[in-house]
Amino acid sequence: MNRREFGKMGVEAALASTWLHAAAQDVGGANKVRFSFMLWALEKQAPFDQCVEWVAEAGYQGVELVGEFQSWSPAQRAATMARMRSLGMVFDAMSGVKTGFAVPNQTEAFRTQFTEQMRAAKDLECPKIILLSGKRVDGLNAGVQRQTSIDTLKWAAEKAAKEQIDIVIEPIDLLENPIIYLASVTDGFEIVRAVNSPNVKVLYDFYHEQRSFGNLIEKLEKNIDWVGLVHVADVPGRHEPGKGEIDYGSICRKLAELNYSHWMAMEYYPTEGPVTSLKKSRMEAQRALGQS
Repeated sequence: MNRREFGKMGVEAALASTWLHAAAQDVGGANKVRFSFMLWALEKQAPFDQCVEWVAEAGYQGVELVGEFQSWSPAQRAATMARMRSLGMVFDAMSGVKTGFAVPNQTEAFRTQFTEQMRAAKDLECPKIILLSGKRVDGLNAGVQRQTSIDTLKWAAEKAAKEQIDIVIEPIDLLENPIIYLASVTDGFEIVRAVNSPNVKVLYDFYHEQRSFGNLIEKLEKNIDWVGLVHVADVPGRHEPGKGEIDYGSICRKLAELNYSHWMAMEYYPTEGPVTSLKKSRMEAQRALGQS
């Protein structure tokens, strides 16, 4: 299916009432975790439109983006939103700000890009923006980058709050990005506590944290109030939960015990048919969360 066909299929849904979006933004009364897929992990297998169809068919409610929307025309955005509504899907989170929040000489560039990102988020009815720290600056005192992070995120938090947008910062493991500044959730939690804004939290990516540091559940327990999103993939290989060394059953049971009520986004390379794989991962997580 090409984008023109994708848009035609969603024309009628363009006039759909806003109740669907409002319901999608509401977390739900029983602290139920909703499921999303970070789409880049599928996009090597098929075009964007087909990937969205797969995620919907597998029973997910959300899709996460890494900047795909930046090349869309206004007409393409409108057609995509119409189709998402017709599928009962939302964009629950999006990244795409290329400049890091921790790099002192890039603050103005960050502010410009973040402002543009918020406009895109509003257009796509996406309530959450994922931010990365940017590179570690050699020769610069680590305290300087920490303070830059805090100051920049305080500015972003104020701007985002006016638009009813949440922010999550994502640590990336040093095996994947050896020059990244923010590499652990431990440092991430320290930063968001210092920012102290209700709309700035940490994206706890269990895959990244396991690769460099491990001890996943203890850090989850100590910082659950500052976790705004979780990402799931197994180590090694970034495949389905259960294919590697991470005990996702225990993690899901702990999330349920801690009343985690945000999204759970799968971000892995399927080792079998995408719909079969995604559906299985969702259902296993739901069982462990006590939601089946």
